Amino acid sequence: MLAKLLTPGWAPATTVAHLSLEELVHRAGQSIGALVIDVDRTLLPRRQSEIPPSAESWLRLSQAKLPIHLLSNNPSRRRIASVADPLGLPYTISAAKPRRGALRRVINDLGLPPAQVALLGDRLFTDVLAGNRLGLFTVLVKPIDPSGQPCRHDQLQNLELRMARWFGTASPS
Repeated sequence: MLAKLLTPGWAPATTVAHLSLEELVHRAGQSIGALVIDVDRTLLPRRQSEIPPSAESWLRLSQAKLPIHLLSNNPSRRRIASVADPLGLPYTISAAKPRRGALRRVINDLGLPPAQVALLGDRLFTDVLAGNRLGLFTVLVKPIDPSGQPCRHDQLQNLELRMARWFGTASPS
């Protein structure tokens, strides 16, 4: 059971900045009607307060096609608003992922069935676990560096992937 909850629907081995929205929708095998996106290390590099231009560009292009909601465990309204406000995106702070309460509220606000919502994030034990618990299509992206590229030495995600294999997860597709 835990192995299934820790297996993302897709793990493209790239950052959100280089993710193909068309491939995401195709891989989901259904009509994706909205995106819920983690912020720290998914859109904002570690210890940085500015979103890389490539990630901002990706968000703007995606926002033109789908509703987006930013969902973060971070309690700093200022940090998350620094990404959300310039783009006019709704956001939730202190989400307490993998708990489901905040994510359920976001799904209700979107007005879509969970299967039509994709959750993008860099963490297995928060983002993927929370999304899978509610039946969302989960996407595990690589943590982003200041240039928009994958972090070269991301120990946290690598540790989570090793732990998940220990629980018997399938290799992310």
